[in-house]
Amino acid sequence: MLLDTPEEAMFMRVLVGVDGLQGGHDAVALATLLAAPGAEITLAHVYGKGLMPHHGAQVRSAQSRQSRELLQRERDAVGNNVEVISCAAGSVGRGLHELAERLGADLLVVGSCRRALLGRVLLGDGTTSSLNGAPCAVAIAPMAYASAGRALSSLGVGYDGSPESEQGLDAARELARRYAATVRALSVVSLQSIPYGEPIRENWPDAARQLMDEELRRLRGLGEVEGDVSYGDPSEELAHFSETVDLLVVGSRGYGPVGRLMNGSTSNYLAQRAHCPLLVLPRSARREPGADAREGGVQAHASSS
Repeated sequence: MLLDTPEEAMFMRVLVGVDGLQGGHDAVALATLLAAPGAEITLAHVYGKGLMPHHGAQVRSAQSRQSRELLQRERDAVGNNVEVISCAAGSVGRGLHELAERLGADLLVVGSCRRALLGRVLLGDGTTSSLNGAPCAVAIAPMAYASAGRALSSLGVGYDGSPESEQGLDAARELARRYAATVRALSVVSLQSIPYGEPIRENWPDAARQLMDEELRRLRGLGEVEGDVSYGDPSEELAHFSETVDLLVVGSRGYGPVGRLMNGSTSNYLAQRAHCPLLVLPRSARREPGADAREGGVQAHASSS
């Protein structure tokens, strides 16, 4: 059930990466759930720049035509209430990143199908570094999500009291209001819970239990949130947690959400192993200095037909 949302709702400008394959279909299905009512949804297809200098213009022309045809098919399947944009770039990741900035997107949604081009962007094919510093939140739809027909009735948040996890909790609460869903927060105690430079206590098992009790008390103070605490590796514990919720929300502390995804973080682990859609929220949406001087820019072509 959809409920009314606050005036300044999240995810009013949503960019969806599509490729004509299952990963793109999964991304569209997730985007329609996360986008706020009345949001602007844009389907984007990124194709590579021509690699043969003497045939470059011919290759690019053919790629551009094929891209527009693909987008038209995707639009026909979704409905005419979405925009489409075609983009030539050195990599899919870089193209989506720059399109997100150009459109002022607050959410980028992609699929995770390993055999699809977008899936390879997320799971490692040499283009992963191109998305470092993504200017918005990133959502990843699991494989075959479009055919699952799942709703958002239980929302999970990885919570550690940091500003990033507070942002994740705020996002989950807003979605919960929209769908009359429950919010569950999981805090994980591990050796990583020890402040940097401090020695491991000799009575670590007792100290760990004390930390878990403290975390549970903090979670109980979050209001209408179901809180739980576990002990173990944060990545593994959150992956197990994802089996019990319809969406897992985590904060990101690095160079934007996808920058953390690609640098071996907990988010990277979850992008490959979460059993439900993953929503990664950035620490900051500010553009990295000098971004224009990095990998070659994109050529974008919007279409209204």
